[in-house]
Amino acid sequence: MHLGTPDHPLRVAIIGSGPSGFYAADHLLRQTDLTVEIDMYDRLPTPYGLVRGGVAPDHQKIKSVTKVYEKIASHPGFRFFGHVTFGQDVTRDDLALHYHALIYAVGAQTDRRMDIPGEDLPGSHAATEFVGWYNAHPDYRDLRFDLSQESAAVVGLGNVAMDVVRILAHSPEELATTDIADHALEALRHSRVRRIYVLGRRGPAQAAFTNPEIKELGELAEANVIVAPEELELDPLSQAYLDSGEDKSAIKNVEILREYARRGATGKPRQIILRFLVSPVEILGRDRVEAVKVVHNELVMDERGGLRPRPTDRTEIIPIGLIFRSVGYYGLALPGVPFNPKTGTIPNDKGRVLTEPKGQPSLGDYVVGWIKRGPSGIIGTNKPDSIETVEMLLEDLRAGRLLSPPQPSRAAVEALLRARGVEVVTFPDWQILDAIETQRGAAQGRPRVKFSRVDEMLAAIRAHKAESQPDPAGD
Repeated sequence: MHLGTPDHPLRVAIIGSGPSGFYAADHLLRQTDLTVEIDMYDRLPTPYGLVRGGVAPDHQKIKSVTKVYEKIASHPGFRFFGHVTFGQDVTRDDLALHYHALIYAVGAQTDRRMDIPGEDLPGSHAATEFVGWYNAHPDYRDLRFDLSQESAAVVGLGNVAMDVVRILAHSPEELATTDIADHALEALRHSRVRRIYVLGRRGPAQAAFTNPEIKELGELAEANVIVAPEELELDPLSQAYLDSGEDKSAIKNVEILREYARRGATGKPRQIILRFLVSPVEILGRDRVEAVKVVHNELVMDERGGLRPRPTDRTEIIPIGLIFRSVGYYGLALPGVPFNPKTGTIPNDKGRVLTEPKGQPSLGDYVVGWIKRGPSGIIGTNKPDSIETVEMLLEDLRAGRLLSPPQPSRAAVEALLRARGVEVVTFPDWQILDAIETQRGAAQGRPRVKFSRVDEMLAAIRAHKAESQPDPAGD
């Protein structure tokens, strides 16, 4: 039997429907000498992962990448199985009965902790929770954030931290033209947050935010960016790094920050106060967050020639009522799939899943995206990452090192899910939801008005299908 022919298609299950999963599907479907059937699973009824649930609502252009994914989904060899939870509705062993290979594309679903005293006080949150909340992710729909506080802190200097800062600092009028969740828009209309401290453990030359992200902060209608000149005094190692000219982005970041320092306050009602070389060591408060204690750092060379922060004996207390940590995403283990808790990733060699770090390949298992390499890069970074993994899968196909499923058929999978009472959301079903959301948005001059509860999504799909059914009486 030759696998990958019309009579015996190569069947691949992709767990997760974010960018890395779609790029893997795309590369597989581009193999002109193979017949491939791909079933993509997601526990939510909606596809696209962090493009829908993570990209900030005021960054609509970035979300236009979904048009590429729609084209991939239109391929006759592709099917979407939304509202199917891996490890619950279907297991790894279930899928091994129906597919020659499994690709895990589940991303990094939670956040890293700071592991400091007071981190679990009310008013202390993960940035991932806030991002999911304002993006209408069902997991975070019912969270509450005390926006009656006048001062907040965001810990981290990456793009996610900048997103959180912008959403806190935007005027309601600016947010009202985006696809921000309705419940978040209403809460932010009444926000009393006026001072937002941004706390970075490294210096301005090491900040992870991109040039557009830091530049955007200076373009907000109701917020000043405050940077004290002394915050931008570079140590000799940082200055030498910039002088080398090898990191154009870092050079531009420092230029933008220096312009903010020269500009100073301009009388806008909110302030974004950027602080560098400080690390939270304790969140203070009796019943809720009242302040954050930070230690001042200095930069030293590590054994690999990079710069790392080292705490000094100087500390400071900053009064705040709300704090968001944005110090990195972290992957979660999947039932029945190897996992490395140290890195928050699935152990792998170029995308081939290993039974343990530096172990043997796990037959038929592959991994892409953040759960493969850790939370790094932008959306486009996932494309070469996914191609690398798929090339390993194709190499194993040629060598006969894939699973031998006893029931490799589309009908068998459908029967399994039906027998378990799973209400599957197909890609055409998602397109119904998509159309409803965009129609609701158009009525308000917005890109879309999102559903934020799974039961409401399913009800909307059912109602639309019922209305579209021809009248059996012929009326």
